Amino acid sequence: MNTELLKLYPTKLWEIFANICAIPHPSKHEEKILAWLKDWAKEHNIEYAQDETGNIVLRKPATRGYENRIPVVLQGHIDMVPQANSDSTHNFVTDPILPRICDDGWVRATGTTLGADNGMGCAAAMAILAAQNLEHGPIEVLITVDEETGMTGAFGLKPGFVKGDILINLDSEDEGELYVGCAGGMDANFEFAYNTQRTPANMSGYQIAITGLKGGHSGMDIVLGRANANKLLMRLLKKGLDNFELYIAEVNGGSLRNAIPREAFATIVVPINKTAAFENLMEGLTKAITKEFSGTEPELKIELKPVDVPSQVMEKSCQEKMVNLVLAIPNGVMRMSDSMPGLVETSTNLAIVNTNNGKVTIANLMRSSVESAKDALADKMRAIAELADAKIELTGGYPGWKPNLDSPILKTMLKGYENMYGKKPEIKAIHAGLECGLFSLAYPHWDMISCGPTIRNPHSPDERVNIESVGKFWDFLVETLKNIPVK
Repeated sequence: MNTELLKLYPTKLWEIFANICAIPHPSKHEEKILAWLKDWAKEHNIEYAQDETGNIVLRKPATRGYENRIPVVLQGHIDMVPQANSDSTHNFVTDPILPRICDDGWVRATGTTLGADNGMGCAAAMAILAAQNLEHGPIEVLITVDEETGMTGAFGLKPGFVKGDILINLDSEDEGELYVGCAGGMDANFEFAYNTQRTPANMSGYQIAITGLKGGHSGMDIVLGRANANKLLMRLLKKGLDNFELYIAEVNGGSLRNAIPREAFATIVVPINKTAAFENLMEGLTKAITKEFSGTEPELKIELKPVDVPSQVMEKSCQEKMVNLVLAIPNGVMRMSDSMPGLVETSTNLAIVNTNNGKVTIANLMRSSVESAKDALADKMRAIAELADAKIELTGGYPGWKPNLDSPILKTMLKGYENMYGKKPEIKAIHAGLECGLFSLAYPHWDMISCGPTIRNPHSPDERVNIESVGKFWDFLVETLKNIPVK
């Protein structure tokens, strides 16, 4: 555990967060952290239960005089997105996250994602359970699993496992904002087989490497106009295919469906007698693309590196099909919201392109706060697949969370925040897949809201959490629980 974090306020929250960082917990690998959670509950004499999906609920009775308050559920997810810089040797399954306090008032990790999404929310909820001097009604803390790769925990939550009536989700990322709605989502996964051939004679081998992009959360950051490494790579390959006898041996771009791809790589060959012309073409394209994205991607690198000539390459028709398909698949913001200015309504992230064992796989995550728009985007994806003669699977669909501006917990928190800080918090919906939409299927009576500290660049190694905002978030959460109305 990093004891440096214990200098920060509130101490117990940061202590728990440091413990979370010390235990590997990427999505699909939460066994160690769940075992620690149960041991932590036993150590603090806190009642807990675990469902068949892996979700854990911890319960704390009301403090004296608050027994008649509406029961509250504090909720977060325990898994984190595993993203590291290309020069990092970090193993997310075995190695701890290494948080550090920076001079600019933020906490970051060292070369990897921090896991403040959603470790800070879980730590805050657990610190509430551990505190002995707070005033509150009955509290449950619901910690879900595998949110980042499919919301498995939320999908598996059964009626009756949790008893409360108000849910405060602790997974949003701007202090001073209250979230009352979120987007739904769906995966669109393309696949087709490709044939290989022996590499022609008299070829030079190259790797095209695209690195240095910011990446980020495919919902929260999609509106920022950041470059998509897969799209950039295919632009370069298309020009190479059009102008030279270029052959592609392999492509590997992106790694997670819910992260904007930061890096992409291709191994290619071109005729030896065309290498100078090819290098000149790539140099010109590199200058044009880096200038194009100079405002949003100042660290973008496009490198052409000599490599050994591979023995096998894709057949011409297969590589052309792959490049054209990736270029044709939509990416980015499809439509902005008519009802909430500044909110993305519908988007898609072309997350992963990979060639392996004779198959091209292309993974996309579509999001929308409007079900009909999400369905229309899915139909577009299906039509593109049909035109390209590729297989497509539309999976993992989950509903959005419809805003309720008459929510009682919203009114309580609006009043509380204004009393504490002298201004009203902003009311927002989020273009990301909070679990609240799925919770409403099993618990339709829940009055739900979401809040959190300020986190920037989640789902990327640039992830950071603002220290001052954590203190304000904590104080506001404590005050909110004190002011929950009676039943």
